[in-house]
Amino acid sequence: MTASPRRVSVVLFEGFELLDVFGPVELLAMLPEDFQVDLVGPVAGPVRSSQGTEVIAQAAYEDAQAPDIVMVPGGMGTRALVRETGFLSALTAWAEPAELVTSVCTGSALLAAAGLLDGYRATSNKLAFAWASSHGQDVTWVAKARWVQDRDRWTSSGVAAGMDMTAALIASLNGQQAADDAARRIELEIHADPDWDPFARSYGL
Repeated sequence: MTASPRRVSVVLFEGFELLDVFGPVELLAMLPEDFQVDLVGPVAGPVRSSQGTEVIAQAAYEDAQAPDIVMVPGGMGTRALVRETGFLSALTAWAEPAELVTSVCTGSALLAAAGLLDGYRATSNKLAFAWASSHGQDVTWVAKARWVQDRDRWTSSGVAAGMDMTAALIASLNGQQAADDAARRIELEIHADPDWDPFARSYGL
């Protein structure tokens, strides 16, 4: 247990993937004394997901408090954001000092485009792997992986894989028992092997 909860700041944007966010958040919420989740967005207020559901961001990007852990989801909105230099520059400045920088699905394309994965190993959604891995200057993209941890960077494969990565992240910070207890409480069977990835083969990777 930490002396105070780590602030996990989740970056919302128009067209984010719901499960990329709320799968990990569900697990983190099982440990409220260890993790405080903040949702940040382009503005404080509703942000529309890829599925059409609107989620309330508690703060705008420019007003967000300094995070301990950054989590960037994927979703169709990433396709436009990888070309928005203002967003990418702000993401770099805000996220780089964090203890950990993480992504789910094509969120890794945003991290790569922002330069936050240069010199790191990373993975992404297998259906969109060719597109995601075209970003970044010096990223070692790993096609066959449920998730990849490289020092202070954690990146997962597509959508549901973010829950497996989050369980592993909880285990690394708070112990395996904490991760097991969180998964048990939400009746989730975790894939604990980061190299387990039948989907890479399905998509010819």
